[in-house]
Amino acid sequence: MKTAIETAMETIMKKNEILVIYGGNPQQIRPAEMAYKLAEAAGLAGLVGDRNKTIGLKPNLVVSSPASGGATTHPEIAAGIVSYLKANGFANIVILEGSWTGDSTARAFNECGYSELSKKTGVKLVDTQRDTYKKTNCAGMDIEICTSALNIDFMINLPVLKGHCQTLLTCALKNGKGLIPDREKRRFHSIGLHKPIAHLNTILRNDFIVVDGICGDPDFEEGGNPVYAGRIFAARDPVLCDAWAAVQLGYEPADIPYIGIAEKLGIGTADYKKAAVRELSAPFEGNISDTAMRAAPGKVKRLAPYIKEENACSSCFGALVSALLRMDQRELDRLSGAGLLPVSVGQGFAGRKGNTGIGRCTALFSGNCPGCPPSAAEILKFLKRFDNL
Repeated sequence: MKTAIETAMETIMKKNEILVIYGGNPQQIRPAEMAYKLAEAAGLAGLVGDRNKTIGLKPNLVVSSPASGGATTHPEIAAGIVSYLKANGFANIVILEGSWTGDSTARAFNECGYSELSKKTGVKLVDTQRDTYKKTNCAGMDIEICTSALNIDFMINLPVLKGHCQTLLTCALKNGKGLIPDREKRRFHSIGLHKPIAHLNTILRNDFIVVDGICGDPDFEEGGNPVYAGRIFAARDPVLCDAWAAVQLGYEPADIPYIGIAEKLGIGTADYKKAAVRELSAPFEGNISDTAMRAAPGKVKRLAPYIKEENACSSCFGALVSALLRMDQRELDRLSGAGLLPVSVGQGFAGRKGNTGIGRCTALFSGNCPGCPPSAAEILKFLKRFDNL
């Protein structure tokens, strides 16, 4: 017979797992509920253990703009985690962040809804731009790290899944950059971001990761071109998390050097194919109309002629948009001229035939990228193979 401790351990999320939950629109489960359910499914209370530990929540508030723009972490996600922690007897909780150089963390706390969250919950906000720091040896590389971050007993990382103009991806590993002083951020850029990002994570804690994948901008860390995917996912291994996240945006882990460096430093594994992905809910129908697509901002808007959507789940639609964003206009024109675009996506195509489709619902199409949903990387490979590019 199993002991009570052995039984409890079975409910705690394993290091190779990625938990995914879908929702986020007014008709479906809300972000706070999504985060709470992820914490429950992961056995977060068991992961933390001692109720007296100081728990840090690290969102991405790189700029002072609402999460709907695709750059910052939805405050509702932090609220859901705080609610879960308090319900399970944890009281020593702080939210730590330092916006990028040139912006104000205090303004970001206000504009992004975290000041209001602090008032409602009593959770302290720590502005690491105003913090002291300590030079720390990070696997042979000296890095100045904010004192408040070093004093955390259990860190809950709340990054946004989005693109980055220099590193291509920003997710769990890069989100730690908000916990170093501004002058160290400048040094990171001067010496190249990838190596110091990886080394920083040999010291910074990444005990539990909840990734905001609701509407991140797949191209730019400042947002402006949000792509609605309506999901949040959790991980315990930050390298595995970022490797899997890279694939969701149409990249391979090898495209993001800091992922490979972090793996070599022993922080985690980059073999996303060995991830045990567990979905806590099914993707919902996004019903993304052609009109809404054409009204989308910037780079996303130009993709409207290349997508034919009928009752698409947001996750499938978001993966398709991310894949098409990885293609240049020449590639899109060649596929279109060959009659392979637009790409069909959505449950409205189930049982029908056509030329090019993605997902299980277009299984009868002559050209189909399977999956429910397929990743952006899988879709990109499928489209490039179609045109022998």
